[in-house]
Amino acid sequence: MIIMDKKAVRSSIKAIKRTLTAEQKVASEFAVIEKIEQLQQFRSAQNILLYYSLPDELPTVDMLERWSKVKNIYLPRVKGDDLEILKYDKNTLQTGAFNISEPAGEDVVSPEVPDLVIVPAVAFDKRGNRVGRGKGYYDRLLAGVNAFKIGVCYSFQVIDDFEPEVHDVPVDMVVCDF
Repeated sequence: MIIMDKKAVRSSIKAIKRTLTAEQKVASEFAVIEKIEQLQQFRSAQNILLYYSLPDELPTVDMLERWSKVKNIYLPRVKGDDLEILKYDKNTLQTGAFNISEPAGEDVVSPEVPDLVIVPAVAFDKRGNRVGRGKGYYDRLLAGVNAFKIGVCYSFQVIDDFEPEVHDVPVDMVVCDF
């Protein structure tokens, strides 16, 4: 078994993502939505921490719109070296750090509020370890979260193995498109 380093994983996945069409991205998002909505963890959750997707991530715009009608949805916002959590309101989104749409306002909630967290990554392994973008934002956030954590991604983002680092926080489950 070849164990890839995180830099090689990021490069490899980035190249594959560039080949995705808009139609493939939408189909993948709906496949993931359908799978998550079948989970008991989703059905029982009232407070869900989601993410506002970047163009190269599994889209979440439809998840945000659909789920915010029946659940309390929260988004992360970059503050310094950390992520803080605020309630989602599409009318107050603004472009924040790294050109990510983030909630505005001062009503930051504790990492203990979400009972389900949907986490992006560049890649996951079959044990739930994740390769992020390399800044450690989600690892620091997830270290203080007791909620069930679901990593979401395209199927090609689930790889055999890479070497996790000591500070890496794994997810409890990975849900991919097909």
